[in-house]
Parts: sequence; C-alpha cells; structure tokens
Amino acid sequence: MTDRFKGVIPYLVTPIDDDGRIRTDVLARLCDDLIGHGVHGLTPLGSTGEFAYLNDRQRRTTIDTTVQAANGRVPVIAGVAGTSTAHAIEQARTCASAGADGVLAVLETYFPLSERETEAYFLAIADSTDLPVIIYTNPNFQRSNLTVEVIERLSRHPNIVGLKDASTNTGRLLSIRNLCQDRLDVFAASSHIPTFVMMLGGKGWFAGPACIIPRQSVALYELCVQEKWNEAMSLQARIWGISEIFAKYNLAACIKAALEEQGYPVGHPIPPQRRLNEDERNVIAAALRMLG
Repeated sequence: MTDRFKGVIPYLVTPIDDDGRIRTDVLARLCDDLIGHGVHGLTPLGSTGEFAYLNDRQRRTTIDTTVQAANGRVPVIAGVAGTSTAHAIEQARTCASAGADGVLAVLETYFPLSERETEAYFLAIADSTDLPVIIYTNPNFQRSNLTVEVIERLSRHPNIVGLKDASTNTGRLLSIRNLCQDRLDVFAASSHIPTFVMMLGGKGWFAGPACIIPRQSVALYELCVQEKWNEAMSLQARIWGISEIFAKYNLAACIKAALEEQGYPVGHPIPPQRRLNEDERNVIAAALRMLG
C-alpha cells in the first residue's frame, strides 16, 4: 500500500480534435484547474479518457501532457489496458518512462479467460515495473471479472497496492477489505456511493464526474475523512444525481458535454460513440446549475 494515493482522483477526458490530435493545451488547463480545486491525483487513460479508442502515440501524448501539467503537485496514475499481456507491459513501461507515479491496470478481453489467466495478466504487469499498481475491475465492460479470491492473491504482490472496483457491489468491497486490509487499498468508482466506501475504510475514489464537480467531490472527501457522516450523506445526496445521469448515457460523452458547458473545448466523443443530442446536453447543463 502507499499513502500517496488517496482522495479524489478524476478520470480525465482526452481532448481530441477531428483529425485525431490531442488538444494538449486544453488537457493541461483542465489538469491545472482540477489541482487548483484540490483534487488528490489525476488519471489519464481511464474509461472516461476513451483509452480503448486511442493509438499508442495518442496515449503517450496524453500521459506526457498530464505529467507535465501536474508538475509533481499531485500523483499521476496512468491507465494501462491491453488485450495482450505484452501490450499491457509495454504500456506500463511507457508510463514509467513518461514520469507517471503509478499505473491503473485493467484487462481488455476478446476470448473468455480463466481466473488463472486473468491473474497472470495482472501479475505480469506488476512484475514488469517498479511503479505501484492499482488493479481495476469493471464487470460491466469486461468479460473476465476479478473474483475476491483472485484479488486476495494479487494483493500479495509487493507492487500491487490498490484496487478500484466498479462492480456496484458494496458487500463485495467489505469482503475484499476483510481479506486484504493490511495489503490493499480500496477505491470506489462512480458506480459506487463514495461515502459508503469511505465508511468501509476506502481510501477515496477514481471517477470521471470529479472532472466536472471537483470542489464538491473534494468537500465530500474531507467530510468523510473527518467522519462527519451526516453532513457527508447530505452532500452525497445532492451530487448523486450527476452519477445517475452518467449511468444513463455514455460516460465519456457526458463528461465531455459537461466540460464543454464549463468552457473547456474538449471535442466530441471518439466515433463510433455519438455526441449527446441537445435534449441530453440540456439535462446535464441543468444538473450542473443545480449544484452551483
């Protein structure tokens, strides 16, 4: 485990133009503004960053830009995702050479994999780098979920320090905490209610919505750290509507539409994803106005 990774860690969008060029100036400004609002880390190339639609050159540019913008003020935990183990290892090494502080590893699959094959993928990434690794499981998008038993075994690797879980199963998180609490930090995704995860001993959350509500997200984290649970739940109830909207529509498209509303020209979601229509964008704009 590492005390450096904690708190609110936004999953960054990847601003990109119609010709496939990363809008580095927009990404750098977003990173700087998020740090100014008090976030505790940054994750390029997460789900919100549309990593599955980017080539290696675009991924490297995104990591480089984020690391340079952070300038050591907060850790950068870059996303690593591959269908092959070799490609994932290559990405992890790229993260290290770019100056990232850690990697967040997820498995992409085409053919179904056994538990042992899934476990071997994450162990190979952890063996390939000196960077701390946070493993990420998202059964909504993966054909191979990480079972509690596999997570417990992975937690014994010295480089594997945390887990981001997007299962929506809070009981599963408690089981993981009970098995791995001395070895593995647990982080929520936007599919979980962060306050509940913090009550269970979680260290924070990686989430796309934190890109557009950083002040409220940081305030919620601070209330949780102070164990002001009544106040935390009151704030949690106010901002939960944002997560509900993003669960209804495409996540990256929602975050990009919200950031465009806030003055960041991040561009459209990468095809074949579609841009939100006017009615959908109006729903997001109204939710942002309600939060102030």
